[in-house]
Amino acid sequence: MTTTDESGSRARTRQAILQAAIEVLSHNQAASLGEIATAAQVGRTTLHRYFAERSDLLTAVAAEGATRLNEATGRARLADGTGAEALLRLCAEYFDLGDLLSLVFAEPAIIEDPVWGTEVCDDDFYAVIARGHADGSIDPALPAPWVQSVLWSQLYAGWSYLAAHEVSRHEALGLVIRTIAGAVAHRA
Repeated sequence: MTTTDESGSRARTRQAILQAAIEVLSHNQAASLGEIATAAQVGRTTLHRYFAERSDLLTAVAAEGATRLNEATGRARLADGTGAEALLRLCAEYFDLGDLLSLVFAEPAIIEDPVWGTEVCDDDFYAVIARGHADGSIDPALPAPWVQSVLWSQLYAGWSYLAAHEVSRHEALGLVIRTIAGAVAHRA
């Protein structure tokens, strides 16, 4: 096995552990490291080789979360179209981060991690809202922090609705987008 294979294998194992941690902890913040190892299909010893303590795993989850959130923000092409169009694209991108974002909001150690203050930036979001105010696609009476709260609450509502009802991801996302679009629309 070459060094490249080993590092590729290590990276895949690390990623599997992080993904399992996100999935398991988003549904049960008290889940044990053993439960996470089982979900990642690795032994507990392997998990401990990558993350010696739970706090190390949560730190890595915070960094992974910041990376995924920033990637989703990039895919939303915030500089394109009206402010409202950019906001709705952002909503669609964030919808697919349900487990991750549910965990972030439920686990204070993640949201309080310094990576969220330095790598996850509200400036781009606030610029989209300001653009929407200026182009008339977002009601100027709605301040950016309020619109951000509406976005998060509607995403949570969509994830909850998807989990509790027999609807497709497409249906749930459609409801979220329709609700946000109506909520931020300019009122004459």
